[in-house]
Amino acid sequence: QVQLVESGGGLVQAGGSLRLSCAASGRTFSSSAMGWFRQAPGKEREFVAAISWSGDNTYYAGSTKGRFTISRDNAKNTVWLQMNSLKPEDTAVYYCAADYGRSLTDSVYEYDYWGQGTQVTVSS
Repeated sequence: QVQLVESGGGLVQAGGSLRLSCAASGRTFSSSAMGWFRQAPGKEREFVAAISWSGDNTYYAGSTKGRFTISRDNAKNTVWLQMNSLKPEDTAVYYCAADYGRSLTDSVYEYDYWGQGTQVTVSS
């Protein structure tokens, strides 16, 4: 089993920044690719960014590329999502997820474990 705990969400004005953290425990963290997803009220969960098990490769959704940065530290069992130039449409609950298939994917169905989520609200 893997436990994922997100933190760092909050309320920020448009144009501001937030840094989300996801702390993992349980199964070997360095064996998994990690992803961030988000879900706004009334919408489906959507892909934000993913990072390979080594951290060497990253993958972003078109809407976040250039504004968000995903990173990880396997020694700390932690993955981060740095979010800059935030927009009101970025408002959502943000989830981290672990994929022990070690693929770099944007599909929610490929991820094996999920955190509880952290709320991000961007005011205009």
